Amino acid sequence: MFADSSIKKLLIVDDSKVSRMLIRTHILAQHPDWIISEAISGEEAITLVDNDLPDYCTMDINMPGIPGTDAAERILAKHPSIKIVIFSANIQEAHHKRARSLGTILVAKPVTEKSIVLAINYFIDSE
Repeated sequence: MFADSSIKKLLIVDDSKVSRMLIRTHILAQHPDWIISEAISGEEAITLVDNDLPDYCTMDINMPGIPGTDAAERILAKHPSIKIVIFSANIQEAHHKRARSLGTILVAKPVTEKSIVLAINYFIDSE
C-alpha cells in the first residue's frame, strides 16, 4: 500500500499545553488532512521521531530536560529530511544564529496565527 504523499505528519514539541493546542488548531484549520502528534519534552520528541518519522516539527526551546535546540540538533543528525521550526520567546540573535546553524528558522512566541503561518510557509516552501 502506498502512502499518500500529500498527507503530512507534524510533531508539535512544547511543554505548554496551550501552545500545543494553538499550533494544532491553526494547522488543522489550514491542513485538516495532516497527522499531528505531540511531545512535551525534547527527549520525548527524539523517541517519537525515531518511532514514527514526521515530515515537519515545531520545537520550543525552553522545556524540562534538554533544550529544544539540542533536541532539534540530535533529530536532524539522524533524520536530516525533517523540516523543523523553533518557536521561542528567546528571540536574541544568539538563538537565531543557533537555529540557522541547524538549518531551521526561529519564530517568536507567543504562538499566534501569524507565527504559525510563518512556520507553515517554511514547511511548504522547503518541499
